[in-house]
Order: sequence, then C-alpha cells, then structure tokens
Amino acid sequence: MKTKLLAMVALCALMAAGSAGAAEKTAQQQKMTQCNATAAKQSLKGDARKSFMSNCLKKDSNTAGMTPQQMKMKNCNAEAGQKALKGDARKTFMSSCLKKS
Repeated sequence: MKTKLLAMVALCALMAAGSAGAAEKTAQQQKMTQCNATAAKQSLKGDARKSFMSNCLKKDSNTAGMTPQQMKMKNCNAEAGQKALKGDARKTFMSSCLKKS
C-alpha cells in the first residue's frame, strides 16, 4: 500500500514538473499560438494564412485585444487590398470572406 502511495506521489510530481515547463512560453510563443488559433478559426489557407500570420506576428501588431470578428475583418480587408479589388468586386469578396467560418 505504501509503495502504491509513493508511486502516485512520484507520478504527480513528474506531471507537475512537466506541465510547469510547458506553461513557461515566451511572449513570442504565446503570440504565435494565439495567431495560429485565430487563423485556424478563420479557416485561412495558403497566401491568405501566410499574410495573416505575418501581420499578426509583427512586433507592433495590435491584434491581442481584437475580437475574432475584428481579426477576420482585418484579414479580409488585407487580402482584398492585395488583390487590388475595387467597387462591387471588393464588396462581393468582403461579403464572402467574412461569411467563412
């Protein structure tokens, strides 16, 4: 009985030590995790994802306080700008881009 208890205590100590190391992410790693999660929520692929991640990870990027909808709007707007869309074409693109889940 005593050995089982010691084994459980040792296992708990190892798990706590492992989770403590995983929790110590740098600010850049935390930002990468956040940007990656947001890009995944927006179902971004290819160049759109690359552009979004680049903008999101920039040092001066102020995306930390943005809602997912604001992030989506920013990304769709940037993508429309890259495609040089104007007028009705831009309006149609923005509508379809913002509807993506």
